Amino acid sequence: MDMLKVFPVSELPEGARRVVNVGLRKVLVINFKGEILAVDSSCPHMRFPLKDGKVTADCGIICPFHHSAFDLKTGDVKEWAPWPPGLGPILGKIAREKALPVYATKVEDDYLWVSKQPSLY
Repeated sequence: MDMLKVFPVSELPEGARRVVNVGLRKVLVINFKGEILAVDSSCPHMRFPLKDGKVTADCGIICPFHHSAFDLKTGDVKEWAPWPPGLGPILGKIAREKALPVYATKVEDDYLWVSKQPSLY
C-alpha cells in the first residue's frame, strides 16, 4: 500500500483532529481514544467540511451541516441527511447515499502515515 508520511504522531493528542493534504485530497485525521483514523474531510452528501463535526462515543462522526452520520472506521452511513426537519430527506435525495471514504493509517518511527488512496470495504 502506497502511504504518505504526514506528521509526528505526538502532534495529534487523544481527541484531536487535523486536516492534511494527501495528494490532491484533503483527509481528516482523528485521534479517537488512541486509535488514529483518517477519512475524507468532506461529507459525501454535499461536500461540506467535516472538521468540526461531532465525533460520537461509538466511533462515528456527524456532519455539522445536514447531520449525516458515518462510522469512522468503515465509512458506513449511519444516517443520511436527516436535517433540517421536513427538508432534510428531500436534500438527502439530491445526492444519493454514499459511504465516507476511509484511509489506512500506520505509525512508524513516531510518524503518522496515511494511505494515498481510500480503502475499499
